[in-house]
Amino acid sequence: MLASQKQEIAALFQAALAPVLDGTGITPSVVLERPRDPSHGDIACNIAMQLAKQLKMNPRELAQKIVTALLENPAGKALIDSADIAGPGFINLRVAAAAKQSVVKTILAEGQAFGRSDAGAGKKVILEFVSANPTGPLHVGHGRQAALGDALAALFDAQGYAVTREFYYNDAGVQIATLANSVQARARGFKPGDAEWPESAYNGDYIADIATDYLAGKTVSASDGLPATASGKVEDLDSIRPFAVTYLRNEQDIDLQAFGVKFDNYYLESSLYADGKVDKAVEALIKAGKTYEQDGALWLRTTDYGDDKDRVMRKSEGGFTYFVPDVAYHIVKWQRGFTQAINIQGSDHHGTIARVRAGLQAVGLDIPQGYPDYVLHKMVTVMKNGEEVKISKRAGSYVTVRDLIEWSGDGDIAKGRDAVRFFLISRKADTEFVFDVDIALKTSDENPVYYVQYAHARICRMLEQFTGEIASLADVDLAPLTAPTEMTLLATLAAYPETLARAQAELGPHQVAFYLRDLAANLHSFYFAERVLVDDEALKLARLALMVATRQVLRNGLALIGVSAPEKM
Repeated sequence: MLASQKQEIAALFQAALAPVLDGTGITPSVVLERPRDPSHGDIACNIAMQLAKQLKMNPRELAQKIVTALLENPAGKALIDSADIAGPGFINLRVAAAAKQSVVKTILAEGQAFGRSDAGAGKKVILEFVSANPTGPLHVGHGRQAALGDALAALFDAQGYAVTREFYYNDAGVQIATLANSVQARARGFKPGDAEWPESAYNGDYIADIATDYLAGKTVSASDGLPATASGKVEDLDSIRPFAVTYLRNEQDIDLQAFGVKFDNYYLESSLYADGKVDKAVEALIKAGKTYEQDGALWLRTTDYGDDKDRVMRKSEGGFTYFVPDVAYHIVKWQRGFTQAINIQGSDHHGTIARVRAGLQAVGLDIPQGYPDYVLHKMVTVMKNGEEVKISKRAGSYVTVRDLIEWSGDGDIAKGRDAVRFFLISRKADTEFVFDVDIALKTSDENPVYYVQYAHARICRMLEQFTGEIASLADVDLAPLTAPTEMTLLATLAAYPETLARAQAELGPHQVAFYLRDLAANLHSFYFAERVLVDDEALKLARLALMVATRQVLRNGLALIGVSAPEKM
């Protein structure tokens, strides 16, 4: 049922209750739900049971009054087919067939806009995801972040929000020095296993590639920022460092392009120090009286905001702990006008949530308590040829996003991208995920992305046999759509807008993948139960219209999560 129809039915309940509640001061909250058992109807409401005690009435008697008023209201004739009372006072409604069928005309009229809303109009939201250190290729965990973040951003966009996708580069600190030292060691001719090789160095083959290009004096560029030209001098760490960082930022750009993910903005951690943002944040916390000195270190009173213990901000040797620039960064987000900020990160970041939020509360800028929101994902295990894959030769210690895309498409980047994106949002972020490359390569129902894409291709194949104009189907009579599989398909189509709204509100893009699998399953069930191109012209046209509507929603849903909708498979 469409949300607009549900709102109309809720209004009918309010009208039915008005004479009963007149003078009581009671304001009812009508909640409409889908019955667990479909045989009970299309909509269930327990409002009679909620109000009976306050009104000192028998709940079934109250339910009968409501049902009688509902059925007598002329405004409900086109929506409600029948109503009955179950158990102690549940009201079960059956929606009129014409109301269910009307979703087809709505979809055909709205096209790509079906499912979209302006609920978030005028609101700004920033989603920060991937945010990989520029010290190596993107690993599969970054891939899960990219899939989750991009799909979640698309969900917010579909609800009318002004969305910014941001990549935050941790380009300051020990890891950057380690990268420079690793490249320098390779440039000197050393390799992992040599006595001269630094113990903390990065061991992947990509370090050798950087060193080769550095010695050749090449110039590299990332998607933003200035290009870096290598001096080619082995002892010139001040040249090696920016060259290596820019080189890897470019490599990450290439991986993200292969994954179909684009960012609106890149933000450098180093800029927070260069622009004095970190110092200003620390000064503000000191001025607010939320810090104290102990053992030569500066501490933040995070226990005032629910943390289990206070946290060190500035260590005794003078350096800041890693959550301090995070506080400064989120102050910047707030000052840029983002009233909602969402961070998609690995579950290993759980410990930083309380201290970052505490710092933002303590700074005195009226930032809400729950700012920012977090979506934390668990690890991804990669299986290939029946065995767990733990390392990549290129990366040295982990499987890269590029590996996964290439494996999952058997060399076809577009096919691999579809599989990886669909798979990586197909589970709740807080559950561990086993990515089985062998399943991603299958052309069967066992492969969920193939299953959904094949539903789209199957419809396209059916429509190729129709000799008329697709546009003419927008005006056909839909009354012949009464078969059980048709009614199931209609109900699933109508649920799409509500699914998107719920997935956005709950920060759960996996719900879109669940929905698409259900829609595909219902399409396949219809296909095997009914023929479309039948002799009955009215029935044929109605079913063709249903197929066009189903194809449109499959396209809309797949596009939202960044997956293609092939017409042939």
